[in-house]
Amino acid sequence: MAMFLITLGFFLVIVIAMAVGYIFQKKTLAGSCGGLASVGIDKACDCDNPCEKRQERERKAALEVGDISVKNI
Repeated sequence: MAMFLITLGFFLVIVIAMAVGYIFQKKTLAGSCGGLASVGIDKACDCDNPCEKRQERERKAALEVGDISVKNI
């Protein structure tokens, strides 16, 4: 049990030190360079025939985009 507590304390100290260092750099959090596009995937769902839920979401998104373009004219 003592070894566990020592290890836990060590990791907590390291995490806190990393957090303090990041805070003092005053940088905002950022994503990875490239994301899925860097591995050749153009979209999150890369299947040819998406499931019904995905088709419904895409249909609703297309209608919302159409509504916005009509309102702007």
